[in-house]
Amino acid sequence: MILVEVLWVSVVRDRAGEVWRLWKEGFGQRGICRELGMSRESVVKVVGPAGGMVPAVRRRGPRALTLAEREEISRGLAAGEWLRQIARRLGRDVSVVSREINRNGGRRAYRAIEADQAAWQRARRPKVSKLAANPELAEQVGRLLKKRWSPQQIAAWLRCHYPEDPEMRVSHEVIYQSLYVQTKARLKEELTQYLRRKHRLRRPRAASARAANNAHGRGQIPDRVPLSARPPEAEDRAVPGHWEGDLILGSHGSAVATLAERHSRYVMLLALPHGKTAEAVRDALSASIHRLPRLLHHCLTAPDLWKSITWDQGKEMSQHTRFTIDTGIPVYFCPPGQPWLRGTNENTNGLIRDYLPKRTDLRPHTQTDLDTIAHELNTRPRHTLNWMTPSQALAQALGVATTP
Repeated sequence: MILVEVLWVSVVRDRAGEVWRLWKEGFGQRGICRELGMSRESVVKVVGPAGGMVPAVRRRGPRALTLAEREEISRGLAAGEWLRQIARRLGRDVSVVSREINRNGGRRAYRAIEADQAAWQRARRPKVSKLAANPELAEQVGRLLKKRWSPQQIAAWLRCHYPEDPEMRVSHEVIYQSLYVQTKARLKEELTQYLRRKHRLRRPRAASARAANNAHGRGQIPDRVPLSARPPEAEDRAVPGHWEGDLILGSHGSAVATLAERHSRYVMLLALPHGKTAEAVRDALSASIHRLPRLLHHCLTAPDLWKSITWDQGKEMSQHTRFTIDTGIPVYFCPPGQPWLRGTNENTNGLIRDYLPKRTDLRPHTQTDLDTIAHELNTRPRHTLNWMTPSQALAQALGVATTP
């Protein structure tokens, strides 16, 4: 039984490289099983302990003895040669050969393969994680994770707030390793629930690329204006005031309207207590035009803040013509099945789902609740904004004071 277990572990280790190659290409565990003809348990044994994070390739040091040299030492000992003879033939110092033999059982017990495996094992010198050695740093990281900051945002915030203290800075990769990798776990496992993606394993970007976006028909909207007619200034995000919108759907027909400003990524969430009809969405959007200046604590006019809105093909915007007449704000529509043309809003909706999960009833969330969620998102630093917050970016672009 023990022999079978040893052989099984050996086979898994030998095929680990193939498993990681397919994992990096975006294959899931089941896909890897089909491609390599391995059991699910075998794949989990490779991917699980590393938390889905591809380990660095181990390489033999340039000055280390090779397996071929160890075999030469073993043959020399079996032939009764002096250590100086063996060392001279290998081009090594005699002390290197002497230490190699002594640390692996001496002349009589020395075996090349066992000595080489022992050397690989001894070469592992796991460093103490920075988060394990610095409780204050670990506490800061845990606090920001609970606020649903991403590890990359946390790493950037630490660099900004502790520029003179390298002990209070950590890379986002170390944070991920402390959450996912079993041998390096230094943060509580429950903190993974605050990450944007709740995967038990960290998936490579190629996994997302394998999921194709299928076109879907959602009915025809009369008199819709195509996205190609939108002003060029909206495309290059040069000025604020161009928004992207959509609905987040919940159970029991509930919904919340979301708006994301292209220049600053500023977010607004609109409650729809009367349903997701075209009339309800039109009224909520019209009300948001007057709410935004109050949220920014500044008296601004609609042309400063609202130049256009881009939507998908949802029927909830079938009254866009009346909305434009009432507010003077044009509405542009993406082609069917191309949501990536509203990429800012799509990404924002993914962030909002941390607070408003799928298949939950969204009706209990009041406008005050939604404003609180939006405030958290708008005061979270963003990589695409050079680590400014959306509130700061929008206020800077409009020349107003930063939102507190």
